[in-house]
Amino acid sequence: MEAVKVTDLHKSYGDFQAVKGITFDVHEGEVFGLIGPNGAGKTTTLRLLATLLEITGGKVEIFGKDLKNEAPEIRKIISYLPEDAGAYKNMTGRQYLEFIAGFFIGEKDPVEMVKRGLEIVNLDDRIDDKVETYSKGMARKLLVGRALMMEPKLAILDELTSGLDVVNAQGIRRIVRNKTREGTTVLLSSHNMLEVELMCDRIALINDGRIMEMGTPKELKEKYSANNIEDVFVEVVR
Repeated sequence: MEAVKVTDLHKSYGDFQAVKGITFDVHEGEVFGLIGPNGAGKTTTLRLLATLLEITGGKVEIFGKDLKNEAPEIRKIISYLPEDAGAYKNMTGRQYLEFIAGFFIGEKDPVEMVKRGLEIVNLDDRIDDKVETYSKGMARKLLVGRALMMEPKLAILDELTSGLDVVNAQGIRRIVRNKTREGTTVLLSSHNMLEVELMCDRIALINDGRIMEMGTPKELKEKYSANNIEDVFVEVVR
């Protein structure tokens, strides 16, 4: 089964078309990257798949469930981490994970969920400090833990390591890759072309609301005689 199947997806705001009939699929268990310049339609697409926006046209299936008709069921098997997500600063990291886990009482074991979150975040003694005292890297790690502790079948991650230093970014990428080995499928967006090349099994390049290219990093570099995905990106969007 495909984890995600997107067919002729459209999203309009009045006369403005943000997404113009894109089609792609995400295989179960892979990391799939959706990349493109600012305003290309990446974040809109992720929000559509996360059930936060209504589609204007086309069809989306997530693990066989129709996005238009089965959104409540889809929300039970996905998690979404936006670029600008934040945690409650007056809570400790542990309290924040417990707070989020509380929303799943009756569906999942919140105690086990928090335990997984603590293992993913791995902040040691700092987990009991207030979030307002965390560095940007620590806060992002907490948010990644929140997104993954519920063991989603699909994790939608927008600008996973935006603004982080090399060490923190590498740690968060390792966390995500470990979860894919356990069966989580990941759809991510990133402006960091090195990150895309390191993490993604396949990539779709989107520009002006349309998919321009799709393939593995190796296939795309060979097609454009490029040394890296950044060169491919520049060539395609130009």
